[in-house]
Amino acid sequence: QVQLVESGGGLVQPGESLRLSCAASGFSFSNYMSWYRQAPGKERELVAAITSDSNTRNYTDSVKGRFTISRDNAKKTVYLQMNSLKPEDTAVYYCNVRFRGREYWGKGTLVTVSL
Repeated sequence: QVQLVESGGGLVQPGESLRLSCAASGFSFSNYMSWYRQAPGKERELVAAITSDSNTRNYTDSVKGRFTISRDNAKKTVYLQMNSLKPEDTAVYYCNVRFRGREYWGKGTLVTVSL
């Protein structure tokens, strides 16, 4: 079955960096992969997405220039490098894939940006 397992979250101070990882299994990984986040009291939002060949990457405006999505198809892993973190980046970050018409989500990893 499709599984997505996120890791790499934690508590950091403003301006610091984190790299999130999402290990995928149960499908070929030749799919468009996405990172979403959900802050307390807010709806889940798309943060970044990447095509299977890494040629196209899209970002929500608030993270452009600070976050970078990448993938290693041999390892079936997608990454989110987050630099210059801000308190408003605090959220649970989720990995997402649409496979055979269904949405799949990981359990998420918590990122807290605070002094």
